[in-house]
Amino acid sequence: MPALDHPLIDQFLDALWLEKGLSDNSRSAYRSDLALFNGWLSERHLQLPEAGRDALLDHLAWRVDNAYKPRSTARFLSGARGFYRYLLRENLISQDPTLEVDMPRLGKPLPKSLSEADVEALLQAPDTATALGLRDRAMLEVLYACGLRVSELVGLRLDEINTRQGVLRVMGKGGKERLVPMGEEALNWLERYSRHGRAELLGERPSDVVFPSLRGEEMTRQTFWHRIKHHAVVAGIDKSLSPHTLRHAFATHLLNHGADLRSVQMLLGHSDLSTTQIYTHVARARLQELHARHHPRG
Repeated sequence: MPALDHPLIDQFLDALWLEKGLSDNSRSAYRSDLALFNGWLSERHLQLPEAGRDALLDHLAWRVDNAYKPRSTARFLSGARGFYRYLLRENLISQDPTLEVDMPRLGKPLPKSLSEADVEALLQAPDTATALGLRDRAMLEVLYACGLRVSELVGLRLDEINTRQGVLRVMGKGGKERLVPMGEEALNWLERYSRHGRAELLGERPSDVVFPSLRGEEMTRQTFWHRIKHHAVVAGIDKSLSPHTLRHAFATHLLNHGADLRSVQMLLGHSDLSTTQIYTHVARARLQELHARHHPRG
């Protein structure tokens, strides 16, 4: 990836030096980051002043794929923010593309995740000979297949499911709507539960909640996680479970099997790529563990 200088970079760095007394090391680092970004844009037939938020997010994903460290990316974003604010102040652009881009989280513990074998054992734990077990199996399958937040799962309504297309319409944080594919296994258990379990749980009570509680109402998040902990005991899983455990597993397993970061970002409903980046560290840690265990020179 060739780094390309641009006269606006030098103008920005000169202005920054006058305003804040920029050190030589910081100037060199910002110049290198912005020149690299300019070269990356040039290969995609884009210009540095006209780069928008999507291009910036794509570049962040490229940095992740090329193993740039979070601190390096945080430094790049810091320089990019200063650069585009300078252009905005000089009336050279009309909109700052960095406004809604969050800084990478530094030093945050990796989310706990389950192995694929753990997830399989958890999915098979409910007693599907009962209506309650059918509901729990369908909920676990949908949660893992779609990477939903727990609040999104318990709040799911009948009109938000399209079984013909195999997708869910999910209303996420901030009222943002997204479509998420279910996959055949989750769809199969959802249809089986709908035919043989849901009506028994509801009795004669009308409800548009897909997964009602025993009282026929929307289940609380706390109730569902008590159910998950119960099934984890049945499955022999002694790892601590959090409300996001299966959501973490969904993202990590997708990345381990070759999914790209931007696709996982959309499926999770993250508004910013930097929120999703932590899963690449989980996936990389898992791959390093497998390499160390199985490779002859690991």
